[in-house]
Amino acid sequence: MSEEAAPVMAIPLETLEVPALIKYIKELEAGYNKQIKQIQFDYMLLKEQYDLLVYKRFGRSAEQLLEDTKQLLLFGPEEVKNEAATQRNEEELTEVKSFTRKKAGRKPIDPNIPRRERIIDIGEEEKTCACGAKLTRIGEETSEKLHIEPPVIYVEKIIRPKYACRSCEGTEDEDTPTVRIAPVEPAIIPKSIASASLLSTIIIQKFEDHLPYYRQEVQFARIGVTISRQDMSNWQQQAYEKIKPIFGLLKEVLRSGPVMKMDETPVQVMGEEGREDTGESRMWLALGGPPGKPVVLYEYHETRGAKHAQEILTGFRGYLQTDGYKGYDTAVEGNTAIVQVGCFAHVRRKFFEAVKVSEQKGLAEEAIGYIKKLYSIEAELREKHREDGNDSTEKQKEKQELFGGERKERTGPVFEGFKAWLAEWVGKVPPKTMLGQAIGYSRSQWDKLIKYVESPYLTPDNNACENAIRPFVIGRKNWLFSKSPEGAESSCGMYTLIQTAKLNGLVPIRYLTALFEKAPYVSSREDWEKLLPWNIFKTS
Repeated sequence: MSEEAAPVMAIPLETLEVPALIKYIKELEAGYNKQIKQIQFDYMLLKEQYDLLVYKRFGRSAEQLLEDTKQLLLFGPEEVKNEAATQRNEEELTEVKSFTRKKAGRKPIDPNIPRRERIIDIGEEEKTCACGAKLTRIGEETSEKLHIEPPVIYVEKIIRPKYACRSCEGTEDEDTPTVRIAPVEPAIIPKSIASASLLSTIIIQKFEDHLPYYRQEVQFARIGVTISRQDMSNWQQQAYEKIKPIFGLLKEVLRSGPVMKMDETPVQVMGEEGREDTGESRMWLALGGPPGKPVVLYEYHETRGAKHAQEILTGFRGYLQTDGYKGYDTAVEGNTAIVQVGCFAHVRRKFFEAVKVSEQKGLAEEAIGYIKKLYSIEAELREKHREDGNDSTEKQKEKQELFGGERKERTGPVFEGFKAWLAEWVGKVPPKTMLGQAIGYSRSQWDKLIKYVESPYLTPDNNACENAIRPFVIGRKNWLFSKSPEGAESSCGMYTLIQTAKLNGLVPIRYLTALFEKAPYVSSREDWEKLLPWNIFKTS
């Protein structure tokens, strides 16, 4: 409970004259009224927190509002209602663009899937007409059924013949071995049964399909193969150590782009030196890279300290888009090469939470209306100035300039209106309420929030980064924790490879298989560069 009003000192009432007694009673009443109001306010705060927890536990997670503006603003102030009416009038005059309706029915099966034809024909005796003439085939009817066969697993038996001379038994040439045999082929994991295809399948099933190793162990046992979870874990670690140079190259590409997005999420790691196993560590994520070469980097660190963000940002020059965590401010403090950009999705989320629990939900909905306008403008302009794959570099640059200029022009009035709205209500809404916190957060982040219009590579929010974190979060619900810091580090490496491959339009299992096959043969930086996602299938 907040600080209570100071109680009025009790004095003997019989010693007071009537005017003094009346004054004393009024002071006592004012003190108790203040305490009652404070108790009511504290109750309102607790009720908001409770309602929000209930909503997060049982309500819809999608941040959507009903379309009926009258119902939404039923309990809002008159100014909000008038604004909503004005918006409806403006919407009535908006030209509706035509659209193409999707064809109803089942979607066709992907034509890239191999076909096997099976003909169901009539008997030969039915191919003769009653007149004696042979029937002619005039067409056919076709239908398709999708079949699936269990995964094929086989053993590749590698035979290396040995050769020796029966005549001299090698005495004529002492510089060469007596017995000659082809050398052992390099492998991603030497002296093991793990091929590149088996290893990539195991990695994909854990980090893409979220299937922990103990479940894979059971799956392999069902088809008669014994592979322990410990073997799979060891293979993951050995593979990571072998391909470690590629992560340094990916980090260089990450830092070379005009924009970097960052986020982090908790992870439990056991066996950390000087820390309990129940401690909370962090998985940091950075998304960036130049156009055409996107990179998503996952890194494990023991803490949420700003020094880890600072290390990832070393050498980066451009725009950094994040949420409002203060650690990023510390990480870029004094670095004039980095411009911080805020996230409107986090702002919208705070106002959306206020809609669900606040007594002034109409105000929160009005704030969401401003943000909705910004997203509508963004979607419209990106569709209008969408780049074609056949555009020349000059044409792409021209489209980006047109997009950037028009975006600044059209978002300017919305920014001004929203900023004025925040300034108007910041002194009227208690700062500790959900709505007050949303307003305060928006004002504290304002200079960063409006920065996204400065670059065509920026968006209003950091959702792309949060979407990249989602596979890790889903996987964490299945495997729960990492047994060692080394395991957490290699896990982040595998997430980096898989998600970066997907961003570059590759099938992750194909990329990992090719990487694991070629990695044992490389030694130089140039060779490792050929194994990056945008290069690996361009070389033989």
